[in-house]
Amino acid sequence: MSAQVTEEQIAQLVQTFYAKARAHKDLGKVFNAVVSDWDHHLALVQDFWSHILLESGRYKGHPFPVHLSLPIQRQHFEQWLALFRETALETLPEAAAQKAIDRAEHMAKSFKAGVFPFDR
Repeated sequence: MSAQVTEEQIAQLVQTFYAKARAHKDLGKVFNAVVSDWDHHLALVQDFWSHILLESGRYKGHPFPVHLSLPIQRQHFEQWLALFRETALETLPEAAAQKAIDRAEHMAKSFKAGVFPFDR
């Protein structure tokens, strides 16, 4: 089941989220230090969310291994999720926003468990 959302709305989600993340006092340091080609990164992330929300099949990668090497700290997960939730609700129809938020929360939980396996 694909959520009622357009590619244009997904592009707006990605563009708006990363504008906020890059300006964030903590997250901006991480993103700006590791992303050298923003056009490529934004296109890749847009493909990911298109795959999730529209079942487009455009994204073929595995995001976890890439994130494993980033200088991520525990607090970054909640900061990322807060910005993502806010942006999804601003840019997507309600059902699509909730689907994206649910997926983001699941990913954050899984990534956090993988990056910090001994946290309780």
